[in-house]
Amino acid sequence: MNPMTIEILVLAGIALFLVLRLRNVLGTREGFEKPETNTIATKRSPDLQVIDGSPDTDITDHVAINSEMAEKLAMIKRIDSEFSVTEFLSGARFAYEMILMSFERGDIEETRAYLSDEVAGTFDMVIKERQDLGIDIHAEFAGIREMKLQQVGLDASTNVADLTVLFLGELISVVKNADGVVVEGDGKQVKRQKDVWTFSKDMSSDDPNWRLVATDE
Repeated sequence: MNPMTIEILVLAGIALFLVLRLRNVLGTREGFEKPETNTIATKRSPDLQVIDGSPDTDITDHVAINSEMAEKLAMIKRIDSEFSVTEFLSGARFAYEMILMSFERGDIEETRAYLSDEVAGTFDMVIKERQDLGIDIHAEFAGIREMKLQQVGLDASTNVADLTVLFLGELISVVKNADGVVVEGDGKQVKRQKDVWTFSKDMSSDDPNWRLVATDE
């Protein structure tokens, strides 16, 4: 076998090795590959359907299709095309922990911007009552067992949307009186807490923040 033939075979072997190596590195289109965006299939129209006729999964992943809540969410998207139910609920999850713990610890200054004047006033009143009685609360957030969108409201005349979310939270809380005696809770026991919170926002406003406007149990 002459030297030229040997060189060709060697180069062919190297090329085959590189092809196999590249295939192993790139793999197939699955796993954590970033999906394509701004395609016809992913653009949502404001009537609860994407352009290809499929339901808007950003809505139907959270509420029943063709339900009143689904229609209201579609109306909200007509006003604000950037609105995302999934992103709203993610923000609500974070807000729940942040606001709840600021209230439990008796200092809502960092979260006041996310509260309506009425809710902030109620929180201030309760916190002051605790301080006057010498009550001290030690709380630790343990997580959210469940949360779901429970109600959707929209005032068409003002473009103000009200979204009500049910939270089943878990926290460790110990309440001590002025003498330092534990009167409620257990520092080693996680307790469940049910809260129904309503967040409000003018969907035509440039202000991106939702505000907590009502609390219930």
